[in-house]
Amino acid sequence: MPKYQIIAPALPNIPWQEKPENAKNSPLWRYSENPIIDRNPIPGVARIFNSAVMPYGDAFIGVFRGEQTNGIPHIYLGHSKDAIHWDIEPEKIPFVDENGESFMPYYAYDPRLVKVEDTYYIMWCQDFYGAAIGMAKTKDFKTFTRVENPFLPFNRNAVLFPRKINGNFVMMSRPSDSGHTPFGDIFISESPDMKYWGCHRHVMSRGNEWWESLKIGGGAAPIETSEGWLSFYHGVAGTCNGYVYSIGGAILDIDNPSKVKYRCENWLLTPEQWYEERGFVPNVCFPCATLHDPKSGKIAVYYGAADSYVGLAFGHVDEIIDYIKNNSKVNDNDTEIGRR
Repeated sequence: MPKYQIIAPALPNIPWQEKPENAKNSPLWRYSENPIIDRNPIPGVARIFNSAVMPYGDAFIGVFRGEQTNGIPHIYLGHSKDAIHWDIEPEKIPFVDENGESFMPYYAYDPRLVKVEDTYYIMWCQDFYGAAIGMAKTKDFKTFTRVENPFLPFNRNAVLFPRKINGNFVMMSRPSDSGHTPFGDIFISESPDMKYWGCHRHVMSRGNEWWESLKIGGGAAPIETSEGWLSFYHGVAGTCNGYVYSIGGAILDIDNPSKVKYRCENWLLTPEQWYEERGFVPNVCFPCATLHDPKSGKIAVYYGAADSYVGLAFGHVDEIIDYIKNNSKVNDNDTEIGRR
């Protein structure tokens, strides 16, 4: 049994590949058959990346960022029996409003998918007179009803926690201005009804380490564990040749996730393979989802690679949490309640 407990439904059919002997410098290792989704996956779509998956029935379902051949991103639905080989539906997800009328975003990218109670929520970045958070809900993956924009522009990287905390929905986001980089910190907000959001609190600042010194942002939905909320996020560095996106890890307080218990000063995954270093946007590892099994402690991390591919990495909850704790470096902005 794992030393640290994952609080989630059992997932005995989680995709998995054992750790290779030459793995080093991280508790995560890459799937040897990466990328699991290549270029030109369906007609009209040149690239799929930065996408989210989760269990559904006895199989898996996913929401995928599809970069169309006209350059405009939208969200597509996909199905898989093994969470590795995916069938992507050829048409964009048909979002509707509360009255059932068509209500499609101008564009939509970097979706996350989280189940809270009996409802599945999709979050993405869209145009709301500026880059802002879009959201929709579904119970059957047939009808997708848009939810009113939770925040004003400019904001990105919205990620719901998979259960209510102290009776409220809780969501991470990364406020910004109209540029692509400023305001690089993660915040959380609360809502009693998924309509009105408040209690905005700071979670983490941009790091002191090079790999996350420019900005950070939420990644996969936090995993509830006996040690706290395990969060895989992205950190960005600026170089003479552009940005570098890496995957980091932190553990947040279980009852008050604006407080960071542990924050790994090292990246967990950084661009090293050809499909991460070479693509439409080079040097990107961008986490958007995990699958996890409490009995075995196995965790599968899905990430976008170079804005061109979908990659898959694996790790064990004990090794990941121990690595974060053993290499933790937090500051006052991390550990305070985040309210001023």
